[in-house]
Amino acid sequence: MVEYQTIRAGVAGTRSAAIDEGLRAHMNKVYGLMSVGMALTGGVAWAVGTSDALLGIFRDPMTLQPNILGWAVMFAPLLMVFAFGAAISRLSYSAAQLFFYAFAAVMGLSLAWIFKAFTGVSIAQTFLVTSIAFASLSLYGYTTKRDLSGFGTFLIMGLVGLIVASIINIFVASSALAFAISVIGLLIFAGLTAYDTQRIKTDYIAHAEMGDAEWLGKSAVMGALNLYMNFINIFMFLLQFLGQNRD
Repeated sequence: MVEYQTIRAGVAGTRSAAIDEGLRAHMNKVYGLMSVGMALTGGVAWAVGTSDALLGIFRDPMTLQPNILGWAVMFAPLLMVFAFGAAISRLSYSAAQLFFYAFAAVMGLSLAWIFKAFTGVSIAQTFLVTSIAFASLSLYGYTTKRDLSGFGTFLIMGLVGLIVASIINIFVASSALAFAISVIGLLIFAGLTAYDTQRIKTDYIAHAEMGDAEWLGKSAVMGALNLYMNFINIFMFLLQFLGQNRD
């Protein structure tokens, strides 16, 4: 009996070690995909934002007011997220990965204007602050023993309200509302960063023993997309406070 329990404990330990190793590889894939997406977004935004000719395709280089195409690329990422969520079950891993990179490139087009509006130094400083904050929040979500799932519904409801308020403020252009959106947005996406990281971890553990490589691959892409959006939004809200306008 003792020998059986010893063998059983050894098998359980081996299985746990395999899951831990797989989880680390899964999280590395998530962060790797996210990093490539961030680099693609930054590259596209910089290339377009530092060229008046290219920026002029989407916005007036002087006033930065968007034209019809500018409005299209502004709302395209939001529409692509909804489309991706609805279609991911029918996509292959490679197709999901390609969609994510296409999304990152379109996001770069929508953010290109910041290189015309803010100094390069302030953009770099804000990116550094965002990276430190994001890493801390994601690490907390990964390591905490506290169940964050209860915050999910609250954060999603807050996100929906934030999107509605942001769309309204496009037309009313209220500085007070913009400030409130930035503060509340920072809090929401900070919470979502920790929540999404924990959810990626728990989803992997729940499905690890099924051995569905295709599902795990697409799960990594979806996780990368969620963390990517959290990072971008934290960066953009912080930029409203830390960014220095070009003279």
